[in-house]
Amino acid sequence: MRLHAILVLALAATSAASHAGTPYGEPMPDGPVVPVSQAIDDFETHAQAPRRFSGRITGVCQAKGCWMMLEDGGKAARVMFGDHAFSVPKDTTGRAVVHGVLTRKVLTPEQVEHLSGDSGRGVAAEPVEYRITADGIEIAS
Repeated sequence: MRLHAILVLALAATSAASHAGTPYGEPMPDGPVVPVSQAIDDFETHAQAPRRFSGRITGVCQAKGCWMMLEDGGKAARVMFGDHAFSVPKDTTGRAVVHGVLTRKVLTPEQVEHLSGDSGRGVAAEPVEYRITADGIEIAS
């Protein structure tokens, strides 16, 4: 019986470790994770302070991999990687947890054109978007 309990604990630890994901940027701090849709719906509560946000990656900058779109429940935020401190592979997909600060940004027509072109899919950027400036991310493996 004791060996069985040890095996169960070992398998649980292995399973938990495999869900950590591939890190980029700074190490991810501990804390609650807020789905990006909930953060946008309750913007005033979740904005302007570093937090952990989650969602599905729906796009990545095809020029340099310097941003990605994070979507949940039909709401999306553009995740910028600090001051271009790191990047992700251009073919990145799946789910991610990001640590950063949520803001709402009004884009100039030039910024809309630039970001739309970098999407590589002809997807037009919104003139007002939610943005997370992230210092670290983990992409689910």
